[in-house]
Amino acid sequence: MSTTHSERLRELLEPLVTSQGLDLEEIAVDSVGRKRVLRVVVDSDTGADLDQIADVSRELSAKLDESDAMGEGEYTLEVGTPGAERPLTEHRHYVRAVDRLVRFQLADGGELVARILDVDDEGLDLEVPGVKGRKATSRRLGFAGIEKARVQVEFNRKDKKDMTEEEEA
Repeated sequence: MSTTHSERLRELLEPLVTSQGLDLEEIAVDSVGRKRVLRVVVDSDTGADLDQIADVSRELSAKLDESDAMGEGEYTLEVGTPGAERPLTEHRHYVRAVDRLVRFQLADGGELVARILDVDDEGLDLEVPGVKGRKATSRRLGFAGIEKARVQVEFNRKDKKDMTEEEEA
């Protein structure tokens, strides 16, 4: 998809997504055989539920049908959320990932896995998990020091609301 086509689709669709209280995170057009698939990824600070996704999908479909943004050929519209292991590329993504475990590729070539505790305009306050019985440590990481960041899936983590005061300490 050309930058011009991508920009045109974003200009057309973003106001509708925003009017539903969501952020337009990504637009991609892929060819699958003879058909094209338009994938639209949306999110918000509180997440997007199925009803919101259905509503925005109907709005986007109607808008695309009345425009020529996708041309004459057949296509399928898919609307969804970023997924569990989403990459963090915008400030708002880091804010939404507070209390989540993240794998960072550092600008100096290193790698770090840590939990985001707080986010401000300059960077992140992190908790680096202890290894082999050691205590967790705190670390400050500026945005300039981050090459890539991706949320990690945690299967065995207890939510803070489910923990007793002893476990939390």
